[in-house]
Amino acid sequence: MSAAGGRAASAPLMGGESEPTLFELSQPGRSSWQLRTTGMPEWDVDELVPASHRRVAPVPLAEVSERDLVGHFTRLSHRQFSVDLGAYPLGSCTMKYNPKLCDTVAALPGLAAVHPGAPASLTQGWLQILVELEEALCEVTGMAAATLQPAAGAAGELTGLLLMRAYHSARGESRHRVIIPDSAHGTNPASVTLGGYETVTVPSAARGCVDLAALRSVLDTDVAGIMLTNPNTLGLFEEDIEAIAAAIHEVGGLLYYDGANLNAILGVVRPGDMGFDIVHMNLHKTFATPHGGGGPGAGPVAVSPRLVDFLPGPRPVRSAPGAADEFGYMTPPHSIGRIHSWHGNALVLARALAYMQVHGGDGLRRVAERAVLNANWIRRRLAGSYDVPFDRPCMHEVVLSAATLRKKFGTKALDVAKRLLEFGFHSPTVYFPLIVDEALMIEPTETESLQTLEALAEALETIAAEAAAGEPLDEAPHSTPVRRVDEARAARTLVPTFDAR
Repeated sequence: MSAAGGRAASAPLMGGESEPTLFELSQPGRSSWQLRTTGMPEWDVDELVPASHRRVAPVPLAEVSERDLVGHFTRLSHRQFSVDLGAYPLGSCTMKYNPKLCDTVAALPGLAAVHPGAPASLTQGWLQILVELEEALCEVTGMAAATLQPAAGAAGELTGLLLMRAYHSARGESRHRVIIPDSAHGTNPASVTLGGYETVTVPSAARGCVDLAALRSVLDTDVAGIMLTNPNTLGLFEEDIEAIAAAIHEVGGLLYYDGANLNAILGVVRPGDMGFDIVHMNLHKTFATPHGGGGPGAGPVAVSPRLVDFLPGPRPVRSAPGAADEFGYMTPPHSIGRIHSWHGNALVLARALAYMQVHGGDGLRRVAERAVLNANWIRRRLAGSYDVPFDRPCMHEVVLSAATLRKKFGTKALDVAKRLLEFGFHSPTVYFPLIVDEALMIEPTETESLQTLEALAEALETIAAEAAAGEPLDEAPHSTPVRRVDEARAARTLVPTFDAR
């Protein structure tokens, strides 16, 4: 088969030109490497593999040279956006730049080459890392102990709910409901359902925080707890958190803290001091470890003293004085069991501890202060171009709205986000939280400079001006490698391979 209709495999891509698949680059007889003759004796293939188990024809693999193979994937990598390339103001996701120092630490042979099944006596360094990270996370959150096993935020949420269930069961109680604000992260209701509970939604009041009267109206002894994000997904701090905690505890419920937004409060205030019993933390957000496909992530869960005995096990711990090893393992007496194989995504955990140690306590507080400063700078700067539904000091993120742009000029939040790609920025989160019409959720994080914020603001102001001038933005972007896709169709009609029809 010819390479991409006759185009040389090594030719650079221009404009919106498509990159051929490896099968389109394939040429019969080409290969990237070959095994040399080893001198091993011939074997009777019929003796090794019965004929009934062998393929009749070879596996249809692409046949390409190493040069074409490397060029193909390198060109594809240049068509992607990442935290290494530019600002990623994706609200609620806290897409920070990932420091290379932390990657270097995780790549040390003494860490990367250790098998997780090795005994404690041979893994004292690793156990020290895990124990010190747990202690640091407990100091940041004001909790008594933590598990490092959960692999990401959603796993942390489920772990928190299982801990909640175990706690109530140990007290001989069977509770069925968990309260969630209407501004909550989308994973919260799913986690509640997976944990075997029913969701009770409470509305937000006029200032964007939990309606305290509505909350009190649904409280009774059937409520297992509340899942609360603070600051919430509007970027606003729950001003009545002490009253909320008191009301939940009064009926015997527990407070679960969704720490996806922990970046706003580092070193300033602790969930434990607010009255929370369970805190999950997205280390890949707050502590700048890789996300998702660049991950995996990590979602440790810290708890108040009343829940320590229910934590997943085994837990890395400091050994008793006089023990042969300084660190070992223990399983809590009422443990809910394992949440993850081995001890969690350990190399991500090592990155997080490196990040925390480099910054120190004062440095982590400055992380929060600058994240909040950057978000408020964006809020004030763009107030004249976009709606600000809650125009008061926000925390780490700000929610704007394109409602007026849509009403006056027909430009939707999605159009703004797609057009922004052509300015070299990733788009913000759109249409979330659901309680804001045409929402644009921007989280600049503390890693972006004032110059980057200026450029981002100018791009968004330009887009608003284009909408007012009647520019057709509903077909943007025009100059990206892939233009606007039908996202609903993509979700409903999955095409798992390049040649599927």
